[in-house]
Amino acid sequence: MASEEQCSAPPQWRSISLTHVEFPKDDLTGQVLAYISLFPIAVLVGFVTLIMFKRELHTISFFGGLILNEVVNWLLKHIIKEPRPCAGAHTTLNTDYGMPSSHSQLIWFFVVYFFLFLYLRMHQTNNARCVDLLWRHILSIVLLGVALLVSYSRVYLLYHTWSQVFWGGLAGIAIGITWFFFTQEVLTPIFPKIAAWPISEYFLVRDTSLIPNILWFEYTVTRSEARNRQRKLGTKLQ
Repeated sequence: MASEEQCSAPPQWRSISLTHVEFPKDDLTGQVLAYISLFPIAVLVGFVTLIMFKRELHTISFFGGLILNEVVNWLLKHIIKEPRPCAGAHTTLNTDYGMPSSHSQLIWFFVVYFFLFLYLRMHQTNNARCVDLLWRHILSIVLLGVALLVSYSRVYLLYHTWSQVFWGGLAGIAIGITWFFFTQEVLTPIFPKIAAWPISEYFLVRDTSLIPNILWFEYTVTRSEARNRQRKLGTKLQ
């Protein structure tokens, strides 16, 4: 909960252009945390980009879970109707309700789902080497740190109380776990059928569930195709 001193003597706020995320003027820590709090927006933009260029069903399902998570957050906010700390401190908010924190809920959904994907799904389909395990551990630690910083930033910038951030994170974790196992047990078995639909073929939607390491697969296939075309081009030039 924000202290009475913070609310009675509020700082001058500056906003990051376009996003309208505000931070106290001349507060370097607040400015850094304001940029860190934009990470959930980067996640959403990244998913839209991946879907546009990859058109892979698991990625689409992951993004669908994020949208569901946001819908649940909106419903919870308008059911609980708990105000944000220091009412009126920020003037660029979409809603005055703060329970639970949408930033906290989204980032913890993303991080927990990603953890499960790295350590359960990839473990089942790939004989992980030491290097593979190392980068998974490093990536997990980095994402965990980002989630903690995003959550802390919402309290520091007076957008939420600790309680709102905590329950937002808990809701995101619960929905992330539920959606991961729903995707694995219910959706993944029918992905091949969905990929075979005429509309999926028209939009080049694909299913890569049975490919253990999609990065290595795309790299080797692309390299092999490039070499074949190079050989054919060399033969024509001779």
